[in-house]
Amino acid sequence: MNLKDITSRVCEIAKRTGEYLIIERKGFKKENVLQKNSHDYVSYVDKEAEKRIVKELKVILPEAGFITEEGTVEQSNSGLNWIIDPLDGTTNFIQNHAPYCVSIALAQDENILLGVVYEVCRDECFYAWKDGGSFLNGKQIEVSDNNMDQAFIGLDLPYNAEEYKPIILNVFDKLYGKVSSLRIAGAAAISLCYVAAGRYDGWAEAFIKTWDFSAGAIIVKEAGGKVSTFDGDKNISKTHHIIATNKIIHEPFREILNIKKLN
Repeated sequence: MNLKDITSRVCEIAKRTGEYLIIERKGFKKENVLQKNSHDYVSYVDKEAEKRIVKELKVILPEAGFITEEGTVEQSNSGLNWIIDPLDGTTNFIQNHAPYCVSIALAQDENILLGVVYEVCRDECFYAWKDGGSFLNGKQIEVSDNNMDQAFIGLDLPYNAEEYKPIILNVFDKLYGKVSSLRIAGAAAISLCYVAAGRYDGWAEAFIKTWDFSAGAIIVKEAGGKVSTFDGDKNISKTHHIIATNKIIHEPFREILNIKKLN
């Protein structure tokens, strides 16, 4: 496979999907929202965006299967699968609050081959393919070289509030006032891309799904960053807890996450 060429085509699909999201956001009404779980929302926009993406990706690689947020599950026997979040940051979208994005990855078994994340509100397309580097709107990007004292940290919050609360309160207690600043974006895929671009020096979240982090993970890695589970495992394919950082702060930040409290 020519991963560079496929990535370019996926970028165009993500941008077209972004255009659809912009159009729908203009006339969007909150009564169109459904609640999947406590504080976890979905709308016809998520579902329609996914249908559009799946249809176009089938043209690129007919042999590939799909693992998606909104229910298109057609895993291939070859182990080649698209991993899709058609609208990461749905709550932001509902509230007309940035950021939100389209996230698409291609994986062969447990290995992510490429990732594309299109941030709709700022018209920013982040992308990477295996051994090809990471890019933002055509320009190569790299992670930062800040240490913990200088670190600008992203900390997104999952819907599993009771399970995650002890961890995040511990993290806030140990980081607040001791790093440059803390931020919550509300979209894991974008937060990962911000690490890749050096906007964040580190980021972490637990109780998230493979479609939340797969595309962003390869973008971080190809930008020179580090991605692992909270307990340091570099194989993130079957986890729900992810930490992504520059090369410098990974271990000190990981220790602060207090993995003993995470099931």
